[in-house]
Amino acid sequence: MSKVDTSKQNAFLIDMTKCTGCRGCQVACKQWNQLEAENTEFFSGEGYQNPPAMSEYTFTRIKFRDYEKNGQNEFAFYKEMCMHCDDPACASVCPVGAFEKTPEGPVIYKADRCIGCRFCMIACPFGVPKYEWSKGLPLVKKCTGCHDRVTAGLQPACATACPTAITYGPRDEMIKIAEERVAKHPDKYIRKIYGKEEAGGTSVIYLTSLPFDELGFKKVTLRPLPEYTWQALRFVPAAFLTVGGSLSALSWINHRRDRLKNEQEDAEQVDTPADEKED
Repeated sequence: MSKVDTSKQNAFLIDMTKCTGCRGCQVACKQWNQLEAENTEFFSGEGYQNPPAMSEYTFTRIKFRDYEKNGQNEFAFYKEMCMHCDDPACASVCPVGAFEKTPEGPVIYKADRCIGCRFCMIACPFGVPKYEWSKGLPLVKKCTGCHDRVTAGLQPACATACPTAITYGPRDEMIKIAEERVAKHPDKYIRKIYGKEEAGGTSVIYLTSLPFDELGFKKVTLRPLPEYTWQALRFVPAAFLTVGGSLSALSWINHRRDRLKNEQEDAEQVDTPADEKED
């Protein structure tokens, strides 16, 4: 798979010290993508977020984290969404090319190509792609980075709706802004920009005042994941052919056995005398 030139890609800079947990990004995402409402329950096992997880109806959500500061209980907020990796694992394992990293930054999904194999769900280190379990012929759903808006010169819906925490623009500029904030306020930020190098780099980068692992961020390799996933899945086409061939052979054997059995029964009926048939 040839890698897309992402030198001019855009990125989300999400400063979680500025997030108020208003969930405006969730609402804007729902509206723009015309996602149906879903029945959810207030979930307090992991925090106070609702809905409890991303799904075919929820492409982004605000996760809540409790922590203690100066003897007081505080909240930290974390916007969960597709990371839009520079070298996406989902695209590398998809056998039909249903995922594509665009030069603008977003990783888009082409539903008309999808065969529902779910390799993307296994490969994604961030657990982003979700299955349409509610449908008889399910496909995959995920955040598109509002590629349609971006190519039209607009900001993504979530970035437009956010009053404080989300900045969107050229990735190099977003990283520069993040580095300047960390350097200017070393007492405010953890000295790490999540997404700058994770999984080979992503189009979503984060700043926070708390350790990322305490917020629930997944620790992933800095190496582009397709280097791993292709090594693991490069034999899958052969496996498909082997399994498919074996099943075809078994089907042919079973059909042949049934045909021979039917022919034998027909021959026995022809050889049976008429008076025996009447009896």
